[in-house]
Amino acid sequence: HANVVVVADGLLRGGVAGEGVDSPATAAHHAHTADHAGVPLEQTVAIGDGANDLAMLAAAGLGIAFNAKPVVAEAADTAVNVPYLDAVLFLLGIRRTEVEEVPGADGPPI
Repeated sequence: HANVVVVADGLLRGGVAGEGVDSPATAAHHAHTADHAGVPLEQTVAIGDGANDLAMLAAAGLGIAFNAKPVVAEAADTAVNVPYLDAVLFLLGIRRTEVEEVPGADGPPI
């Protein structure tokens, strides 16, 4: 669920195609996904980096700013400022060995 950048003649044109994904849309998609999975919103984790993620981070049980802009890092419950998302697994108490045991998890690190 993301914005689709306009590309014409092989060049980025600086626009967004279709309906843009703003802060309310991001939060609504997060809530819909939680509901579809049968998970209460207060038991979800959301990760974001920009202002369009603020509502989603606020609605989640745990909002994590990932290499985020300062305003997002200040608004989130916690911030991670390292290059890889697998640091979030550590925050959640999930060990790398547990991830590797999941079927289909034999790809590159997150």
